[in-house]
Amino acid sequence: MYRPQLVWTASALATVLVFLSFPARAQEPYQYENDLVAKRRLYRDVGPGFRQIRRGPDGNYYVLTAPAPAVLIYDSSLKLIGQVPSQSAAAAKGAALLYGESFDVDHDGHVVVCDRGANSVKIYSPSGALAATIPVRAPISVVFLPGDEFAVTSPDTERLVTAYDLSGKMVRDYGDREEIADRADVNTQVNFGHLVADDAGNNYFGFDYLPEPTVRKFDRVGYLALEISLKTLEFQPAAQAARKAIARSEDTENSIPSLHRIISAVGVDPKTQELWIAIGTLLMRFDKDGQRLSSFRTYLPGGARLEASQILVEPDRLLIAADPQGIYEFPKPQKLPQ
Repeated sequence: MYRPQLVWTASALATVLVFLSFPARAQEPYQYENDLVAKRRLYRDVGPGFRQIRRGPDGNYYVLTAPAPAVLIYDSSLKLIGQVPSQSAAAAKGAALLYGESFDVDHDGHVVVCDRGANSVKIYSPSGALAATIPVRAPISVVFLPGDEFAVTSPDTERLVTAYDLSGKMVRDYGDREEIADRADVNTQVNFGHLVADDAGNNYFGFDYLPEPTVRKFDRVGYLALEISLKTLEFQPAAQAARKAIARSEDTENSIPSLHRIISAVGVDPKTQELWIAIGTLLMRFDKDGQRLSSFRTYLPGGARLEASQILVEPDRLLIAADPQGIYEFPKPQKLPQ
């Protein structure tokens, strides 16, 4: 198997392109499609409509399903202990969620939610009260950044990512969009993407529909630090098929583009910055410099394959989830020798 082509940016002023070529798959058999089987299912009441799971600063787990009026909070024993907005705050005008798409929890317990149904991003205080509502058309994904800021993705913005402070003031935007078609609506769908972030404030944008699987790493102020773009033989057939589908969309007048999702989930180890990328049932592990370490196929305990829609990386395990199957605990594989 060939390793991905990498693009690394040292700073905003200097860009260094690094192209790496590695031996064929047969020479590195440990690296290809080992089985990764779930140990158990968690939160059995969470299934269809699952959107996201996060771990809060207090060790509790926050879970979002859609449509739902709130983010549910569970303790470490899987017991439901609360919600955001809180039950007392949910009655306030505009506090409940219409259709939550993504959320995050910061170190102080603030919760920020992309409410796609309300075309807004909602910020809740640690007590669960609505603190601010920021109009954002079609918000897709959100993560907190250092300095009481958060980053949002929307396909309707001029840049990939927009950062705001907790009052809702825009502080910057960053990330160049991909324009691969003549039709604006096709390009809009190509630039759908989801964010994850590590403890250093780096945030990672995974393109959902770009034919070549691509994840970009931005530092805490928005400078491009790393790009993983999988353009090797392993991924070429799927990329070519995706581009043909895009071409057919362009040739059919008044057709609505319906592109096949490429990257289904991205997760990052908040401490080590190891990156996990899922393409359907294929789960790949990369080190912080973008070198591919290993690959797996993800399975449920009964043997069925699981196509991840979210990956939560913890020190001793992976939480991998999908809609409608739910949330599953997986063992975290040990690093293999290079």
